[in-house]
Amino acid sequence: MTLDEIKSALLASYETEGGINHFDGSNLPSEESVNRLASDFMHLLFPGFFEQSILTKKEVPELTRRRLEAINLRLASDIEKALRFAKNPDPSTNAARMAMEMLAFMPQVRRIVQTDVQAAYSGDPAARSTEEIILAYPCVLVISLQRIAHVLYKLGVPILPRMITEYAHERTGTDIHPGAQIGTHFFIDHCTGVVIGETARIGNHVKIYQGVTLGAKSFEVDNDGNPIKGVKRHPDIDDHVTIYAHATILGGDTKIGAHSIIGANVWILEPVPSGSIAYYKNENLVIRSRRKKEQAVECRDKAELQAWDWSI
Repeated sequence: MTLDEIKSALLASYETEGGINHFDGSNLPSEESVNRLASDFMHLLFPGFFEQSILTKKEVPELTRRRLEAINLRLASDIEKALRFAKNPDPSTNAARMAMEMLAFMPQVRRIVQTDVQAAYSGDPAARSTEEIILAYPCVLVISLQRIAHVLYKLGVPILPRMITEYAHERTGTDIHPGAQIGTHFFIDHCTGVVIGETARIGNHVKIYQGVTLGAKSFEVDNDGNPIKGVKRHPDIDDHVTIYAHATILGGDTKIGAHSIIGANVWILEPVPSGSIAYYKNENLVIRSRRKKEQAVECRDKAELQAWDWSI
């Protein structure tokens, strides 16, 4: 087959295989532009860490001004493209406003990201310094960019928040939806293979390990069989919870109570009371109070779990 024949076959495919062409429509945010934007945000969050030369304190005000101007222009441009795609009635004006609102949140984002760095340092005995955490721990990149994407998500910006978190996903192997709500002092140890869904809520001082999934049991569908958007599908994790490697916690009505521990490889489909530990014993799921080992219960069905007195 010649190149001309291949071209003709592709052009025919463009006509017959609809849904994956984007012709004569609005210009979309480019992957290259969004990846550059994500990198620039990291420089803004952590000045002096990713430079190729020493950054002196005297240089910071001017460098910050230039960075803000550059990010504002690129951010407004990409937001405008996303808004035009979504048929926003005034994409240019709204994009400029949203870009400024996003940048106004940056001091607040830095404050909460600092707690994440501290959580990583406190939670990993192998860490030798916070500088090592920022430079070498993938959780810093993925959590920081998710927090930025979450602000854009809350502002109503389409497409762009997912593209930013996907940049972090590609770099780290951890996929956190920009809609997920995450409290302070969040640490993902090893930070590989983690999936956190859109409607998940995570409290303060939560630590999770590699391979953890906070996902959905199933999707509600409309009369045409299409998934219903905006439904609470993912679990809630309360404060001071530790979730060990490859645990899977599913469902919008599933809540892990505060100060609980979820063991490795455990599947959780129902609420877990506060102060509990969950693990497998043989093939049975055990959920018991962390304070009273003698009151362990092997939970074989929902009724047995609900009947247990969890007061401690």
